[in-house]
Amino acid sequence: MSRTTPSRRSVNRALSALALLALTAGAATACGESKADSGSTGKHAASPAATSSASPAIGAAAGAKLHMIDNGGHRLAFHVTRGNGSTIVLDSGGGEDSSYWNDLVPKLHASTGATVVTYDRAGLGKSDVVPGPWKVESAVSDLESGLQELGVTKNVTLVSHSQAGEIATYFAKENEKMLSGAVLVDANLPPLFTDEQITRLVAFSRPQVDAAKKDPDNPQNRQLISTAESFVSTNKAFHKAAWPNSVPATVIVSEKTPFDGSPEDAQRWRDAAAAFVHDGPQRTLVTAKGSSHDVPKDRPDLVLKEIESAVAAQH
Repeated sequence: MSRTTPSRRSVNRALSALALLALTAGAATACGESKADSGSTGKHAASPAATSSASPAIGAAAGAKLHMIDNGGHRLAFHVTRGNGSTIVLDSGGGEDSSYWNDLVPKLHASTGATVVTYDRAGLGKSDVVPGPWKVESAVSDLESGLQELGVTKNVTLVSHSQAGEIATYFAKENEKMLSGAVLVDANLPPLFTDEQITRLVAFSRPQVDAAKKDPDNPQNRQLISTAESFVSTNKAFHKAAWPNSVPATVIVSEKTPFDGSPEDAQRWRDAAAAFVHDGPQRTLVTAKGSSHDVPKDRPDLVLKEIESAVAAQH
């Protein structure tokens, strides 16, 4: 008797409902709060030494070298394209590994001359699985340990998509001096996660989570299940988190948002981005016109432009 497993699209929709995964496009109306394509609405653990490969890992961007880094007993894959001066760190959305950025890495390296770092979060790509509920604190520790082992300590532009917005928020709070700026690409932001919205997201995603439990070894299913297990407590806390005023942030919000067929949730997503920008200095809001939640794939030109601008602002 064969098992019934959820389709990739249904899993992705559930992850999007949890504001995690950047693969599902939702139809929505553009928000009048944000500016189209460019311009501002904004106010102003110890680990062993890393090992590296002599050639790029499978799935890594051309020219990148693989560094396997240990943090607390599990290994994480960091892919590094060496440059000079500043560093750009690209962090993928839920369910995506470092290969998500492969098309963008060589373009960023060529246009900025910076070192470009991508990595696989625990349980994805070449990184080890860590059992149990997803913990943002562990994800932050993994990123901190990796950058420490790579000798990255300053002039970092952090680029975070979707779920990685949660990691970015806590990472920025703990590493203000390391960061020169951030580009938050249709990212999870604290204003979204009110108690009411958390309840809506949990209810929407429950059928897909139940289906994913029938095939828990699939990496995407595992990501969905582990995230769902800690979703309520994680995002109640995240709602209270504050982005440090000393770190400039460009917020790119997609026109269509992650929410397919739910205008109310789509509007809340856009409103959360506008509120985040309004709540602090040195923040800019940009709308990716015509884009789904998958902005780096739908509008790579815009993402490249905003990262280049953030890096240039360091000088």
